[in-house]
Amino acid sequence: MQRRLSFDASPPLNVPLRFMLTAPLFACLAGLMLLWAGPAALVSRWNGTALALTHIFVIGVLANVMAGAMLQILPVATGTHALATRTTAGVVHVLVSVGALVLAAAFLFVMPHLFGVALALLAVGLGWLGVAALGGIWQHRKQALPGSPTILLAVRLSLVSLLATVLLGAALAGSMAMARPLPRTLTDLHASWGLLGWVGLLIIGISFQVIPMFQVTERYPRHVTRWLALSIFIVLGALTANTLMPWAGQYEATLLLGSAALAGYLVYAAVTFDLLRGRKRDEPDTTTLFWRTALASLALCVPAWLAHMLGVANLSILLGVLFIVGFAWSAVNGMLYKIVPFLLWFNTQRDLEVALPIVPKVKHFMPDEVVRPQVWAHRAAVVLLSLAAMWPTAFTHAGALALVVSTGWLMWHVWQALGLYRRAGREIAGELERRATGS
Repeated sequence: MQRRLSFDASPPLNVPLRFMLTAPLFACLAGLMLLWAGPAALVSRWNGTALALTHIFVIGVLANVMAGAMLQILPVATGTHALATRTTAGVVHVLVSVGALVLAAAFLFVMPHLFGVALALLAVGLGWLGVAALGGIWQHRKQALPGSPTILLAVRLSLVSLLATVLLGAALAGSMAMARPLPRTLTDLHASWGLLGWVGLLIIGISFQVIPMFQVTERYPRHVTRWLALSIFIVLGALTANTLMPWAGQYEATLLLGSAALAGYLVYAAVTFDLLRGRKRDEPDTTTLFWRTALASLALCVPAWLAHMLGVANLSILLGVLFIVGFAWSAVNGMLYKIVPFLLWFNTQRDLEVALPIVPKVKHFMPDEVVRPQVWAHRAAVVLLSLAAMWPTAFTHAGALALVVSTGWLMWHVWQALGLYRRAGREIAGELERRATGS
């Protein structure tokens, strides 16, 4: 049995859509930046271009789409919503998008004063999102829908992780602005809370709703929805304490805690893959293929991280590619093919008092047979970028070009769907006017 949903509580279309239109633009920009920078960008995770690319993707792409998804799904799936939803959407979208560009410029051109500007923009934007969402969840807690606590737990923990990421990022950006770099261990914590906490836990929480809803699967097991996100969050807290308080067994503890966090994600990947394998529709659709790519990439993070920690090879760039592009972006790309058509369809007929045959169906906005080829372009990008992480000279340009093609293709599909939405709106308005005048 699926959770009860409250579609009447859905926010106006422009609240989530602005974020979902922006994310592919930033993803394409990241591909163009890598194409311009070439192999030098992937030699080390610490060079300015690599850091600029990372933050363009994590903030410009993932933070944008996650913010939009959260503002949309919270009221529909849980009965709660962020404080001042419309204002929050507008402020967060502008500050996060501009902040991502300014931060990337600061890394690319080594301009310390830009770190201060980026710090102000992103701290206010992301901090606003976290406070507005957490405040709304608390304020509307009595209106929470049955079955929503499991989603709300993961969302709350992801928002706390976001605030931790913002605080660590603010400290790091402030140190760069004052030309007094902090220890790199704080950068690792910043990345851990941002990726394993904010991004990872939010994807987990959202997938608890969207996988059963859009993929027509059974619900996640109760012990998974109740304990998985909390366990990962506790491990991240222990990892932070271990990093900030040096002791004789710190390295071993880091290895153990990092393995525990990744084991949690491996459990999530295995359970989700099993749900998708048993979905009630035999033929996998485009979103199913994206989820399979995401889960495979997530599973590959485990051996890559262990090899990196044990000194077999420096695989930090590969880990970033697998988690950010392979896991997070694959999941987001796939979800866009379900969420965007549904939102456009819902808002096309939202205020209609009569059924009209000219209203497009959900599947008409992004027909599966039309969008499916994009998954292969995306998979090519993930493979080539993973190879580029290990052999930059041979594969960087090919991987960057594949990313540009894939994300450009996605943008085309999104804009085509938006064009259909606008045409349908004009046709519906014309039909209603004809009925009103009796002509």
